[in-house]
Amino acid sequence: MDTSIIGAKDLTKTYPARNGGGAVEAVRGIDFEVQRGTCTGLLGPNGAGKSTTMKMLMGLTQRSGGTLTMFGTDVRSLSHEQRCKIGLVPQDDNLDPDLTVAENLLIYGMLFGLPKAEVEARVPALLAMMQLTEKTNARVNQLSGGMKRRLTIARALINNPELLFLDEPTTGLDPQARVMIWQRILELKKSGKTLLLTTHYMDEAQRLCDHIILIDHGTILAEGSPQELIQRHVKKYVFDITKPVPLDLPADIEHEDLGDSVLFYVDDGKAFRSLLADDVQFWQRPANMEDVFLKLTGRKLRS
Repeated sequence: MDTSIIGAKDLTKTYPARNGGGAVEAVRGIDFEVQRGTCTGLLGPNGAGKSTTMKMLMGLTQRSGGTLTMFGTDVRSLSHEQRCKIGLVPQDDNLDPDLTVAENLLIYGMLFGLPKAEVEARVPALLAMMQLTEKTNARVNQLSGGMKRRLTIARALINNPELLFLDEPTTGLDPQARVMIWQRILELKKSGKTLLLTTHYMDEAQRLCDHIILIDHGTILAEGSPQELIQRHVKKYVFDITKPVPLDLPADIEHEDLGDSVLFYVDDGKAFRSLLADDVQFWQRPANMEDVFLKLTGRKLRS
C-alpha cells in the first residue's frame, strides 16, 4: 500500500532568460515523497529552490518537467474534492481587513462549499485553539502581527484538511507564540494530518519534523530524520572556544573559525574537554540541525 500523499519524480522548473541572461534552473530534477500522517520539512537557504517547489505543489506555478502527484493524482488534474482536502498557511498573511476575525473564517470556509452552519460550528473551536476567542468580533486591523499569524493558521484549518502546507508559519512571532504554534502543530500531526513545513528556524524543524529534505541550488543535498542527518553529517558535540584558542590542540580535529571564536566538532566530548585548561573560555552543546544546515549549505549570506 502506497503511504505517500505527495510524490515528485525528476521535478524541474526553469524560468526563461531575462535581460540577456541565460535561463534560470530553479529546480533541477528532484525526487521526494511526503508520507501520510507525518511532518516533512523542506529546508534551504534563500534562492535554494524550496519556494519554487512549494509554489509548484500549491499550483501557483507550473512545473517545467517531471511528475508531481498529490493524493495519487497529477497536481494539474486535482478534482475540487481533492483540493478541498488541502489547507495552506502562506508566507504572508492575506486576511481580509474589512472583516472580523470570525467572518474571515466563515467566508473562507464557505469558499470550500461547506454549509454555513457547519462552518459556524467550527469557528469557536478554531479560535479557542489559537487563543483568539476574545478577538472573535474584532476587525483584522485591530490585531497584532502575532494574532494575525495565528488567525491565518486557524483559517487554513477551517475545511479540516488532510494535507496542510505551512510556509514559514512562525516568522515574526515572539517566543511564547512560537511555542504555542509548535504545540498545535504537534497536535495536528498526532491527529493524523499530513504537514509540509518550510522554515528558517532549524530548532523548529528539528522539533517538529519526522523527515527533512534539504535543498540548495535546485537539488536535494540530503534527506532523513533530524537525528539521522545530525549523525550522518556532523560530530556529536560542538565546542565554541573563545579566542585565543589553545595552540596545543590536535590539528586534525574538525573545526571552523568564526572570527572571535572557533567551533570544534568532536564525538567524544569528555576527551576533548580534558584537553582544555581551566582558564579556557568555551561553550559545549550537542550538535543540531543548524550545524547540519550550515555545513551543507555554507555560511555565506544569500540575497
